[in-house]
Amino acid sequence: MAVGKRIYLKRNMPDPEVMEQFKTIPASNTCDVMGRNAAMNPRVRLMSSPKAQMMVGPALTVKARGGDNLALHAALNIAQEGDVLVVSNEEDNTRSLIGEIMMAYLRYDRKVAGIIIDGPIRDIDEIGQWDFPVYATGTTPGGPYKEGPGEVNVPVACGGISVNPGDIILGDPDGVIVIPRKDAAQILEDAKKFQEADEKKLEAAKNGTANRAWVEKTLAAKEFEIIDGVYEP
Repeated sequence: MAVGKRIYLKRNMPDPEVMEQFKTIPASNTCDVMGRNAAMNPRVRLMSSPKAQMMVGPALTVKARGGDNLALHAALNIAQEGDVLVVSNEEDNTRSLIGEIMMAYLRYDRKVAGIIIDGPIRDIDEIGQWDFPVYATGTTPGGPYKEGPGEVNVPVACGGISVNPGDIILGDPDGVIVIPRKDAAQILEDAKKFQEADEKKLEAAKNGTANRAWVEKTLAAKEFEIIDGVYEP
């Protein structure tokens, strides 16, 4: 087996009904019920202008050599409607892996739900205006190599978070989180409850009924010292 040059055509897919329901929950709420440990590094940020607030889809993973997009081209050929491409890039920030032509193919021909790249893109003057979710770390006119190696539909690290093929990817204007496929149903139920409680807290914050007693209690438990005075250097 050519480890480092593998392209898997199949992956285990998430329950579509469970996946669809995540569209109603902010990424922040879902991340909070996952130990606040599922969000990609904010260097991976929204670069385009999608009208819909939420991007949800199963991960089609690409393990790219830094600055090389041959594996990404392979993924374009097998991408399915509704997929979210998740591209590792060895955290390279010197070369763009994709521009307007490849992006147009993904958007109009393959009809994917979006793309996430741990690296830069180019042609931002066009892509930045698109009603299509594009997350990346920045822009550069420098183009990629097309030599490989690289792999498709294998575990990758993107934005500091591990992603397996078929995991649920949830993105909104705040950023991107990764929901493990096997745990998705339980995470969904927990996120629904958290969202309901969060909405009540927001209403209390607006109408003056917020209970902040927990702050002093926690400070005391952590042995903070409250000093009724002025700091003197």
